[in-house]
Amino acid sequence: MDAKTVLVDELRSHALVIGDVVLTSGRTAPYYVDAKRAILRQPGFGALGELVAATARELGATAVGGLTMGADPVACAALAGGFDGKAFFVRKESKQHGLQRRIEGPFLEPGDRCLVVEDVATTGGSALQAIAALQEEGHEVVGVLSVLDRLAGAREALEAATSAPYRPCTTIDDVYPDRPDHG
Repeated sequence: MDAKTVLVDELRSHALVIGDVVLTSGRTAPYYVDAKRAILRQPGFGALGELVAATARELGATAVGGLTMGADPVACAALAGGFDGKAFFVRKESKQHGLQRRIEGPFLEPGDRCLVVEDVATTGGSALQAIAALQEEGHEVVGVLSVLDRLAGAREALEAATSAPYRPCTTIDDVYPDRPDHG
């Protein structure tokens, strides 16, 4: 089985929750995808690592990361999947002690090319926050990747904010094609 098929199967089996829920965006939906329940299991993590590492290589990224905590397992999976670069995490706010960094992990150099990642994209808000933090520090964003795109506006928001390509590993159409709000 290829990596995308494994990831879709893992998301469908372990991450899809049917029932009304309020999303981070404030919208309500008749289902929820808790991607961490699938990608923090070996089959999902392995498949995701392969997909993220391949995308990072394709885009010439030297660093992979995004807003903590949705991006954390995705960035780590890239390293485990053979990505030969850096992983980083963007805090929602800078630490008020220690080095007072907003971007954690190995220091990003001026020439680093960043692939911004997140687990589930609805509006793209988490990725947009990470992009803003990276751009504020002068770093180049070469792409944005989500584990799953809910097809609720993230692509449009991300493409409006950056010229970097957006690549979802999967979409809700792959994981839950018969959902009540489809179509």
